[in-house]
Amino acid sequence: MKICIAQTKPIKGDIQKNIENHIKLIVLSIQNSADIIVFPELSLTGYEPELVEELATTENDKRFDEFQKISDSSKIIIGFGLPTKNEVGICISMILFQPNKPRITYSKEYLHPGEEKYFVSGKNSPPITFESNKLAFAICYETSIPEHSEKAFKNGANIYIASVLNSINGVDKDINRISGIAKKYQMTTVMANLVGKSGEYDCAGKSSIWNNKGLLIRQLDNTNEGIAIFDTESDNPEKKTVTYKLNRNND
Repeated sequence: MKICIAQTKPIKGDIQKNIENHIKLIVLSIQNSADIIVFPELSLTGYEPELVEELATTENDKRFDEFQKISDSSKIIIGFGLPTKNEVGICISMILFQPNKPRITYSKEYLHPGEEKYFVSGKNSPPITFESNKLAFAICYETSIPEHSEKAFKNGANIYIASVLNSINGVDKDINRISGIAKKYQMTTVMANLVGKSGEYDCAGKSSIWNNKGLLIRQLDNTNEGIAIFDTESDNPEKKTVTYKLNRNND
């Protein structure tokens, strides 16, 4: 399985422009035969808690139909982050698009202290299956909750995918923790992070991929948008892992 992580710099509150930039990276991942591409936490809006009332939407938003078309035609799983609304309030969520299947909303259950002011605790979705793999997901602070990764392991996951916003001050601590999850549970583990300024945070990049022994296979830099792709079936993952930078000339 080829897993792709995307590192992005969201434009504050501009869902349509962020959609366009997401699609550029998705196309690049498809050109390199990725089976899944996952974006960072709140990648379609940026981490902008004061704007969530106006930005929150649902998985059925018509603006997202293009992602489903791409998923269906190219047989790729796509996961991106945004605030979603339900009958209780607004959640920090990831929308998952699978080829010719209904969309899934994975919502952050364990909120970071302070997020309760703007968001409500959501519902995690169980791992999804791709061929012989089981993929479990996490959104940022959830990786710091031992019960979360333990539950993923007990549910049979062999791949753990973290969609995060990590700041310059906190990223190395989180990298150590997530690599520890990979080693402890022998799960291939990835982390997709933002770069640039988002909300009050200076985002650190360093989106990373670890093998199921907890060894770092690939890490993006701390400033550029781009992707990294890891082939879980490769006998020589260092040669089978590729990275690309995205150049934007219109921002």
